[in-house]
Amino acid sequence: MHCDIYKFLRRDDMYVYIARPDYPNDTDEIKDWLNILPKDFRTGLGVSKFVMHLDLDATPTLARVDKEEVLAKLQSQGYYVQMPPQEIMRKQAELRALEAQDNIYD
Repeated sequence: MHCDIYKFLRRDDMYVYIARPDYPNDTDEIKDWLNILPKDFRTGLGVSKFVMHLDLDATPTLARVDKEEVLAKLQSQGYYVQMPPQEIMRKQAELRALEAQDNIYD
């Protein structure tokens, strides 16, 4: 299974894997591969940046996620969302809370 991986400027350390089951035969025309994502979810992500193309069959393991879980999601829904580790999410939430508190007095 081939996939493309994207990151988003608004979401540090979150990556979205998009299934490319017909690769390389699907490259004849330009497509919006992220169009498979639910609209509300995609809108909240902001601007995307292509990270890499990956052949999961040739990749023995993935760094932060279970390869079998990624494959299952790609096959069932066409995409997989890799969330940041919990400690990064907690730190980001704390920073947002501090910013909101500071903005109260502006």
